[in-house]
Amino acid sequence: MMWKYKMLFVIILSFLITNSYGQEHKKPLTIGVIGLTHTHVHWIFGSEPRGEIKIVGIVEPNKELAEQYAKQYKFSMEVVYSSIEEMLSKTKPEAVAAFGTIYEHLEVVEAAAPRGVHVMVEKPLAVNMQHAIKMQELAQKHNIHLLTNYETTWYPTTHKAYKLAKMENAIGGIRKIMVQSGHKGPKKIGVNQEFLEWLTDPVQNGGGAEVDFGCYGANLLTWFMDGERPNSVTAVSQQLQAENNPKVNDESIIILQYDSAVAVIQGSWNWPIGRKDMEIYGVNGVIYADNRHDMRVRISEGYDGYNEEILKLEERKAPFDDPFAFLAAVVRNEIKPEDYDLNALENNMLVVEILDAAKKSAEFNKTIFLKN
Repeated sequence: MMWKYKMLFVIILSFLITNSYGQEHKKPLTIGVIGLTHTHVHWIFGSEPRGEIKIVGIVEPNKELAEQYAKQYKFSMEVVYSSIEEMLSKTKPEAVAAFGTIYEHLEVVEAAAPRGVHVMVEKPLAVNMQHAIKMQELAQKHNIHLLTNYETTWYPTTHKAYKLAKMENAIGGIRKIMVQSGHKGPKKIGVNQEFLEWLTDPVQNGGGAEVDFGCYGANLLTWFMDGERPNSVTAVSQQLQAENNPKVNDESIIILQYDSAVAVIQGSWNWPIGRKDMEIYGVNGVIYADNRHDMRVRISEGYDGYNEEILKLEERKAPFDDPFAFLAAVVRNEIKPEDYDLNALENNMLVVEILDAAKKSAEFNKTIFLKN
């Protein structure tokens, strides 16, 4: 009888060792970093020590800027290349992450896709629909993943709000969603010069605050509305800081009309206090996703009364807590994003369409109809 217990112990121990070894020695995704002018690049350098990715090459023609990052993150300048083609040829990464201008996203996909290299770009996907369509065609032709990264994708409150509103019907049918995003403005918050130069350029960034922060709302709304194209887009934009943003608008309000709901996106470089929050109004109540971890759910009682639940959420479990861990899982076929997930190409094609319509609406002071 004793030998049976010993055999069971050996089997369990073998399983634990094997499983532990698989977790600790899982091969990281090799990734190239293209561009260092977007300061969100700190995110990927901070993520690498987790172990899901390994940075094998960096593209940055500005050697002084590259040396600053090399000193901060302790990497050798030998892994820094002047061109995308050279980096891809010499390091052969499985994927690349783009941290240059939004205009340069197309160039990244043009270089990576034919080599079968997967791509993640920072939000938004592209500066306009012409670029977006070319990127989509390349991704589909060469069968690569083309994902877009937003900070709010990794907020626990984002996903809890979706679960409550869409899966649990906690507030009844959705009637209105309001998304607010932004800060005091790039110059006021002190972004570095390399970033400031293109972030406030209408060509390289695709616009001003309506693109930089309006994209968050368009992305979230496309997800909540199951990929439904809005019937119409009406937008107002304005330049309130001409001294800081001379080439672009820094204030925007975008109104989207759907068959069964309306939405308001406020993307601004004029908020006195930085914010990324969302309000979801249903027939019976409202969900407030106040920030990354804090949210409130109010259920209506009478005319203006309500019963409120206050939630404090923990971080999501890996790989759903980090964009580059998520990218690795997608490339490894461990996760398959749904068509209109926050990272998904289909979602972000519609984001660019909404942003293009918003810019046109504000420019010509008229509503743009997307559905005939």
